[in-house]
Amino acid sequence: MGLNLPDVLVIPQLLDFSTPHLQNMYEHYHRWYSPSLSRDIEVLAFGTRGYPVMLFPTSMGHFSENKDFKLIDSVAWFIDEGLVKIYCPDGIDASSWYNKSIHPAQRVMNHIWYDNFLLTELVPLMQRETGVGRVATAGCSFGGYHATNFAFKHPEVTKYVFNMGAAFDIRDQLDGYYDENVYFNNPPDFIPNAQSPYFNDMFVVLGTGTNDMCWDANERMASVLRNKGINHWLDVRQNAPHDWPAWREMFPHYLSMIR
Repeated sequence: MGLNLPDVLVIPQLLDFSTPHLQNMYEHYHRWYSPSLSRDIEVLAFGTRGYPVMLFPTSMGHFSENKDFKLIDSVAWFIDEGLVKIYCPDGIDASSWYNKSIHPAQRVMNHIWYDNFLLTELVPLMQRETGVGRVATAGCSFGGYHATNFAFKHPEVTKYVFNMGAAFDIRDQLDGYYDENVYFNNPPDFIPNAQSPYFNDMFVVLGTGTNDMCWDANERMASVLRNKGINHWLDVRQNAPHDWPAWREMFPHYLSMIR
């Protein structure tokens, strides 16, 4: 069963975001009905001010995953100092890319509606709360796919991309199916032909390690960005695995590069 598109376009500024429940001085829980997804969506935010960072979960992960695996703890200093405010949206991979019970075309459409939620609901919230127009995206493993895909589809609202052990090619999730929607949501395919003046001041980090199963994917993405002239850093760490301990070391380093 797929998600359903809303019948009426809702202007983002009029969305009724519920008042966050204050968990502690820096943690805020948001829940609201998403017109893009036709369902409730949950977001954890950390911090009171600073540069807005949209931090995705890994494959089929939920909004609390980055907190549960201590990735948020690894950047507590940046949050405490008011340098960043991190937003962790719920993922819907189980309804999109990983939902083998529906046709691949529907998997892609479900992701497109998720992308619309990010663009028309979450980003406006981040902009209002921080006063910053162009956000950062970040993610580990498949979360890096989301961070990169969103950023290059919407560079007008994204300036920084911080990937840790990222994967980028979603064709393996589609049983050989391919159409225009797949093309425009598969970064290795669409980025080489994409054009935007906002690419000129974007900065992308590709964090990986010599023991990371996604090392080759990051080398290939670095080649794509190099050919596009997009400012990036391929950070290959000796013996770093595809796992949370490596990502917890990477993330603070990458946030320190925000200017």
